[in-house]
Amino acid sequence: MSNSRRSFFSKAAAAAAMTPLFPFSSIGKGLEDAVEKKQFNSPPSDLKITDVKCAYIGGSLFVKIFSNQEIYGCGEGVDAIGGTYYLVQNMKRRLVGQSPFNIHKIFEDFRRGAHFGGGQSGMFVAVLSAIETALWDLTGKALNLPIYQLLGGKFRDKVRVYCDTALYRVRFPSPDDFATAAKDAIKNWGFNALKFDLDYASDPDKYDRYNWTASPGEIIRMYNQLAAVRDAVGPKIDLCVDMHGRYDFVTAQAIAKKVEPLNLTWLEEPVPAENYAAFKEIGAETNTPIAAGENVYLGYGFKQLMDNGVDIIMPDLQKCGGLGEGQRIANLANLYYKPFSPHMVASLLGAMACAHVCATVPNFHLMEWQSYFHTNVMYKEIVIFDEGDWVKDSFIKVSDKPGIGVDLNIEAMKKYANPNVPFFT
Repeated sequence: MSNSRRSFFSKAAAAAAMTPLFPFSSIGKGLEDAVEKKQFNSPPSDLKITDVKCAYIGGSLFVKIFSNQEIYGCGEGVDAIGGTYYLVQNMKRRLVGQSPFNIHKIFEDFRRGAHFGGGQSGMFVAVLSAIETALWDLTGKALNLPIYQLLGGKFRDKVRVYCDTALYRVRFPSPDDFATAAKDAIKNWGFNALKFDLDYASDPDKYDRYNWTASPGEIIRMYNQLAAVRDAVGPKIDLCVDMHGRYDFVTAQAIAKKVEPLNLTWLEEPVPAENYAAFKEIGAETNTPIAAGENVYLGYGFKQLMDNGVDIIMPDLQKCGGLGEGQRIANLANLYYKPFSPHMVASLLGAMACAHVCATVPNFHLMEWQSYFHTNVMYKEIVIFDEGDWVKDSFIKVSDKPGIGVDLNIEAMKKYANPNVPFFT
């Protein structure tokens, strides 16, 4: 099989070299080298899925898909994954014996097969996202190619990330706290794009926990916090703002207009994402870009967002359907001339998987990065990554290793696994 492949590619290269109008003598060389470098236990066509196992840490589901050739693939799902162990087991029964190369077919079979079983959103799609990502990782390892190559190649070698400062861990931060967090992220880690949250249940000016209308005092507080950041970092730093869908239409209109002088990169989900038409009305009355998407599933949901005027599209690839669906959403956004800025609250495994997709689409804008990746040792302990610094000058270099380029450290994960939940069994 190996020799027949080499013969095919060598003949193609020789024919190209002999054609004056087509002088690319190295045609097929990259794929030929990839095939030759990989020592298959058996031909790729014989690769079959033999097992699927999972584990849970915090709000993440980690999946490993095993094969009959001593290679495996890893994937991650987030948020809508609580209590999904038996859903993974149900999917496993349908996966065993299949070729992992048929990623789109497997995805579509699961989605269509769950038409009456939750296949449109939520837990089902979040688990399917982890499975789908693991299939890409396994396929890349089998063919000795990084995922970005499987997805059609890359537009860029590195992707720009913004730092979510996670200041929400402070009960009620002051404008000075906002400014300090911004300057620290720039000084300590070199970021040139930042994100802050504006929704604080502890605000003493809040009417009550159920009323989504912000009081005049809340509006003033929000503006002062962001103004302190802009004053501290200057005009050239990207300033992204998240409201987590916790306000109503009136508040969204008010804050979007009030912050216009601060030149925000975006105002994220000032209202919940369920009513798409509300975004259109908010966006029509402000020049502050409106972003949404972390709680939207599959391309169908994102088409509705774009049809209703959302300016910046931000799917969570560990939850919206996976890497292939993420690329489809990005390409759809490109037809609307919309930037693609994925939400990302997964581990470093999920971060690199997301980066592969960001590298493959022309309209990539920014990818989310968490400040606690730098301060919580767990995140680096539970993965295996030997390519140097994760982030430099606000960029992640996309791994050139086969598959995602990041592996799971199972022994380290045991320390942090959610209690009373099966661990890779």
